[in-house]
Amino acid sequence: MFIGATGFNPPIDTPSPTLPHLRILVVEDDPVMQLGLKHLLEDHPQLTIVGQASDGYSGIDSALKLKPDLIVMDIGLPQLDGIAATQQIKSKLPDVRIVMLTSHNTEHETIAALSSGADAYCIKGIGIERLLTAITVVQEGAIYLDPQIARRVLDKLQPPSPAVKNAKAQLLSPRELEVLKLIVEGRSNPEIAETLFLSLSTIKAHIRSIMNKLAVDDRVQAAVVALRSGLI
Repeated sequence: MFIGATGFNPPIDTPSPTLPHLRILVVEDDPVMQLGLKHLLEDHPQLTIVGQASDGYSGIDSALKLKPDLIVMDIGLPQLDGIAATQQIKSKLPDVRIVMLTSHNTEHETIAALSSGADAYCIKGIGIERLLTAITVVQEGAIYLDPQIARRVLDKLQPPSPAVKNAKAQLLSPRELEVLKLIVEGRSNPEIAETLFLSLSTIKAHIRSIMNKLAVDDRVQAAVVALRSGLI
């Protein structure tokens, strides 16, 4: 079946990949998607849904409590988005595999998700067999990218020219580059302040300056620019 943003379409004949036994947590705010994923994934005897969460914070709490083998995570979650939730989960449970299943399909969101620790990025609308393939791939230690976005992402990740890297680097002070590196690592403002022995207000001021200089609107975009331009 196809997994869509609003429902599930007729099945297609595709051979199922070989799956290990996995305990899965689903973090998805759409109740139709939650129910559909539970039904489709549990059709496979090797897969067990051990929990479901509908926002980023409850997703983190459920992950820490249940310690699943794999999480299927949406990006557009209430309260805390899936990218930020992934960062926090991976910092505490580095071995858990996280498969993004989302309607968000821009390059910067894909790169931000992967830099936060996601192991796979799938677009809603893919077939269930392709999702199962992604799950199998990440359990084997590899990264899976939806073919719809793989080429665009790879193009963006081509090594930057020295001129581009130098131009971006000259915009930021050495301290701002230190802060930016920690942002890319997924550190929170208090964690950055503690690491650099600075006040929280000073860190916030540095982050505002970084966003202004890089012409971005938020931390995720700043991290994407840093990765694309080779600053970090």
